[in-house]
Amino acid sequence: MESKTIEKKLKNLKADTPAQFGIMTPQHMVEHLTVTVKIAYNRIKIPEFEPSEKQKFQKRALLDSDMDFPRGVVAPGMNAGDLMPLRSTNLDEAKQQLIDSITAYNEFFESDTNATTVHPRFGMLAYSEWERFHPKHFAHHFKQFGIW
Repeated sequence: MESKTIEKKLKNLKADTPAQFGIMTPQHMVEHLTVTVKIAYNRIKIPEFEPSEKQKFQKRALLDSDMDFPRGVVAPGMNAGDLMPLRSTNLDEAKQQLIDSITAYNEFFESDTNATTVHPRFGMLAYSEWERFHPKHFAHHFKQFGIW
């Protein structure tokens, strides 16, 4: 994942940037992406599981096509209308934590190109699958705030 491109786009995101859809604030969105990246490189571990047939279909539909990330998808473990508590002091700190997480993600997969890690909806993903997931996920949320 290219951290310089992400960092450049994040410069256009301000704490008062309004969402074009969804309920997240800019800081919630950045922290959400950080959690997802940390899951991808096992910094945040979740239990392995076998995805349902529906989840397998969703995985193939998203990762094996040009399909955009759909709006209205609720993150696994969350309820519609819920937001995770903010962890960073401010948006700038959250942005830096995201960039640091992307660096750690890249280092993790550079050190073990055959590693697989658990995605909370799709089960085990290889690096190549994460590399298809993350750009769509980031584009979705950056479009949410008009920075894509």
